[in-house]
Amino acid sequence: MTKTRVLAALVMAPAVIAAVLLLPTGWLMLVSAVVFLLALWEWLRLSGLEDTLARSMLLACNLALMVALVWGSKSHHTHNLPLFQLIIVLGVLWWWLALLWLKHFDFSSRIEGNARILKLVAGTAAIIPAWCALAVVHAASPHGPGWLLLVLLLVWAADSGAYFTGRSFGGRWFGGRKLAPRISPNKTLEGLAGGVGLAMLVALVGAWLLGAPAPQWPAIIGVAAVTVLFSVAGDLFESLLKRHAGMKDSGTLIPGHGGVLDRVDSVLAALPIFALGKIWLGF
Repeated sequence: MTKTRVLAALVMAPAVIAAVLLLPTGWLMLVSAVVFLLALWEWLRLSGLEDTLARSMLLACNLALMVALVWGSKSHHTHNLPLFQLIIVLGVLWWWLALLWLKHFDFSSRIEGNARILKLVAGTAAIIPAWCALAVVHAASPHGPGWLLLVLLLVWAADSGAYFTGRSFGGRWFGGRKLAPRISPNKTLEGLAGGVGLAMLVALVGAWLLGAPAPQWPAIIGVAAVTVLFSVAGDLFESLLKRHAGMKDSGTLIPGHGGVLDRVDSVLAALPIFALGKIWLGF
């Protein structure tokens, strides 16, 4: 890791943790909307939409959708909002479809015509459900902020575990097979296993610290494992977009880290999965 990358991470991580733990849900929704819309701006560019005016109009449409969801809910209790929960379910369905997309590298590989339209729609399908899931998890009682922080820690743990396990054991456990060689050649199955393992340990510690009853721990660990697997799918899908567009990073806003989308791609997929699991299993 470069010095700039480390310094940027040391600034971003405490800021994110403080926002999750200290901000009321409404303010966190506002801050996260800005972050997610910045990520969407980069997604639209990766989708082949270079025209600034067109991107601005699409961004405004997504912002209007966020506002409409809040207005249509007519409640201060975000975790009870059926509209938000419906969008979360749709988001989970989208990420299942994204798995199929990842299996077919050449599908919509062009950056024009129907291929571009599909990628633009996919941007909304990724951003809006993640934002709704963030709000629902954070507003949940009790310990909503703690659960949301746990989601982020799962993603960070999976990323770190995959990095160090892949560097140390890559190619030794699974006969040199890569996770997705055409999309991200450096990702290994060993790294995936290490990332999932570390994330499950984080989930267990998090469940204990958040006061979840012991009988719920298996459900929490199971949801955490599925969340991490989909977080990897989120990362791979952004890599797919970058491969199709011939770009290394989604942007240059964050020193040493590339764009905003490069930092939140995994979180976009993780949030709806975890939120639905939490609602469904009642922990």
